[in-house]
Amino acid sequence: MRKGTVYVVSRNGLGDAPEDLQRILAVNFFGLSANSEHSPETILFYADGVKLACERSAVVESLRALEKKGTRLILCRTCLDYFGLMDKVAVGSVGKMTDIVAAMESATKVVNV
Repeated sequence: MRKGTVYVVSRNGLGDAPEDLQRILAVNFFGLSANSEHSPETILFYADGVKLACERSAVVESLRALEKKGTRLILCRTCLDYFGLMDKVAVGSVGKMTDIVAAMESATKVVNV
C-alpha cells in the first residue's frame, strides 16, 4: 500500500550551496515544515544528512516537533557508524538501508531536499 510523502536528506544542510548557506536553508526549511499543517510521513537521513539529527544540530528542535506530529525520522546506521555518531543521535530512530528502501518504495512521493 502506498503511503504519504517521504523526504530524503543526504547532506548536512540543503541545496548545492556553500556549507553555511546549506545550514541556513535547513533551519528555515525544517522550521517551516514543523509549523506547517502538512507534514511528511517520513524523513530519511543518510550520508552527511545524518548529522542534522545529531547533537548540536541547529534543526534538532524542528525535527523533534515533526516527530511529535507523527513524522517518522529514520537515520542510516551505516552512516552513523562511519561518522562515529551513533552515540550522538538526538532525534529519530536508527534504521538499516532496508528500512530506507522500504520507506521509499511505499511512498506516494519521494522528495530530495
